[in-house]
Amino acid sequence: MQQVEESRPRQGLTHRVIAELRSRIESGELKPGDRLPTEQALIKHFGVSRTVIREAVAGLRADGLVQPRQGVGVFVLKPTAPNGELPLLTLPTRKISDIIESLELRTAVEVEAAGLAAARCSPAQEAEIHSCLKAFEVRLRAGEPTAAEDFAFHVAVAEAANNQQFKEFLAFLGRRTIPRSQLRQAVGASIEPPASDDTLYGEHCAIFEAILARDVEAARAAMRRHLAGSMVRYRALIRPGGGAS
Repeated sequence: MQQVEESRPRQGLTHRVIAELRSRIESGELKPGDRLPTEQALIKHFGVSRTVIREAVAGLRADGLVQPRQGVGVFVLKPTAPNGELPLLTLPTRKISDIIESLELRTAVEVEAAGLAAARCSPAQEAEIHSCLKAFEVRLRAGEPTAAEDFAFHVAVAEAANNQQFKEFLAFLGRRTIPRSQLRQAVGASIEPPASDDTLYGEHCAIFEAILARDVEAARAAMRRHLAGSMVRYRALIRPGGGAS
C-alpha cells in the first residue's frame, strides 16, 4: 500500500476515491441514508492510506454529498435540487465582486449561527468543531490545501446551532462557501488568495474559543470579524495595484 502511494501523488489518489464514491452516489448505487463502508473497508478497497480516505470524505462532505455522524459513520445525503429562483447561489463565480456578495450573504446567516452554537451546542458538537479545527491545522502545518477543512469547520458551527436550516444553507452553497476555492477560476491562476491559512486558522480558533466559553456575543463577533476580514481582503484585490493583505 505504501509503494502505491509513493508512486502517485496523494492528491491524485484522493481525487480517484472521490470520483468513484461520487459516481456510486450519483448512480443511485449508494442512496440517501446509506452508510458508506467503514474507513478500514475503504482503505482495503482502494489500497490507500487513512489520510487519503479522510481527505476524500472531507471533499464529498464539502460538496454536500455525505455527512459524518460522530461515533456512527458517514452517511449519504439527498442531493440538493437546483433552485431556479436562486441562480446567484448556483452560478459559477466569475468575478471577485461575486465572492464579496457571497460573503455578505454568509455574514447575515453565519454570525447568528455562531451565536446560537455558543448557546446550544452539545458536547459532541463541540468535539466535532474542535476536530474540524485540528484537521485544518494538520493540513496547514503540512503545507497542503485547506479549503475542504475550512468548509467542514463552518458546517460544524452551523450544525451546532441546532437549527437544520443553517446547515442546509451551507450545504446548498457547497464549495462556493469558501471563496478562495473559487478565486483562481474568477480572476486567473496567477492570483493568490488574499489571506494566509495561518490568518484563517487564527480566526477559526477565536470562533471556537468563544463557542467553547458559551459566550454568545463573542461568538457572533468572532464570526463577524472573520467574514468581514475576508471581505476587506477581497476588496483589496479589485483596487488598482491590489494584492494579498
